[in-house]
Amino acid sequence: MQSEINMDFWPEFLATSWGREFVAGGFGGIAGVVAGYPLDTIRIRQQSSNSGSAISIFRRIIATDGPSALFRGMGAPLASVTVQNAVVFQTYAVLSRAFDNSLDPRDPPSNKGVALGGVGTGALQSLILTPVELLKVRLQLQESSSLGAPSTQKGPINLAKSIVRSEGLRGLYRGLTITVLRDAPAHGLYFWTYEYMRERLHPGCRKSAQESMTTMLVAGGLAGVASWISCYPFDVVKTRLQAQTRSSMKYKGIVDCFRKSVNEDGYRVLWRGLGTAVTRAFVVNGAIFVAYELSLRCLFSTSGHEAIPAEGTLEVSGA
Repeated sequence: MQSEINMDFWPEFLATSWGREFVAGGFGGIAGVVAGYPLDTIRIRQQSSNSGSAISIFRRIIATDGPSALFRGMGAPLASVTVQNAVVFQTYAVLSRAFDNSLDPRDPPSNKGVALGGVGTGALQSLILTPVELLKVRLQLQESSSLGAPSTQKGPINLAKSIVRSEGLRGLYRGLTITVLRDAPAHGLYFWTYEYMRERLHPGCRKSAQESMTTMLVAGGLAGVASWISCYPFDVVKTRLQAQTRSSMKYKGIVDCFRKSVNEDGYRVLWRGLGTAVTRAFVVNGAIFVAYELSLRCLFSTSGHEAIPAEGTLEVSGA
């Protein structure tokens, strides 16, 4: 009986536009995580301490821990990326129109709706993203010279259990406030930049959804770069707050972390690793949009639909 339900579920699920976008978003998110994760590991180590340039960190990781260390902690974002992207897509679709009641259903959301919908989406997705990023940051920093001790946690599940045992459920949500401060405005800028650039590169495409792959790659890449530049100082503070454990508390909060970081290393510390982050943003968004668009077109062609819905926007993975 259970197998019959499962057999019936997927064809019915993929027959809906929402179901196809959910699956395509999952493929896009996975591609983005895999493509950008090595650069993300280097960025995290740059932010957590003065470990040198991206090239020197890369060489040190390869020499001491091997290439697999560049992908350490990838399980947590991979496990959550499908659900996270689905929440982002659907939340943005609803909010971008909710902020403009006078909008004709056949027209794409206004610029105001796009920006405000992105802000709301970024704030809400922080509830999912905060525990995932905390686990990712802790695992990425394991066995680095800045920690000074060998790794004891072998994966995100074991680490999550350890945090809950020692700090309770609140421990998994350390950094929630700074994550909201980072993601809410950054997502607003991201979606606005993406919609603006795709329309500039291919006029009329927001209604026709006929833009080329190059247009989506460039628009998505520039949107990712713009959003990361706007929120990067918040991301540096978030990394430092989430990297500390109960036994190694250095910062009392956001303001204290900001003040101590600037006092110790100057204002340049708030932009440390930006070049790596910007490069990663373009690579990740390129991979996301290629995988998402190819998956969506494949799903629509197999279901007998020729057109792809307009306003198929995509979120930056780990923004």
